[in-house]
Amino acid sequence: MEKVIWLVITIPCSLLFTGIGIYAWRRTKPMWFWSGSSVREEEITNVKAYNRENGIMWICYSAVFWISTIMGIRSVSIAGIVLAVGCLGGLPLLVIAYNRIYRKYKR
Repeated sequence: MEKVIWLVITIPCSLLFTGIGIYAWRRTKPMWFWSGSSVREEEITNVKAYNRENGIMWICYSAVFWISTIMGIRSVSIAGIVLAVGCLGGLPLLVIAYNRIYRKYKR
């Protein structure tokens, strides 16, 4: 039963972050990072490349969720550890990656 609960929780989370990545990649206006913030088109030199890198960033972050989802089929305990470490380690990496992307394309 715990494996079913694990999958019911992790699959939607995995899809959410993958969806954010696809959404960012396909946007025609600059993708934002922080909730409530915005990035104006005038701030970015190449919106398409900026959004593509944002999308890749989010898809890479979703990989942690997908890996732990698949691992949960075998061992929920180990998958939980992988997810916790990946999320906690991944959040600062997201901030660093986004700041690098923003500086790269900022006018």
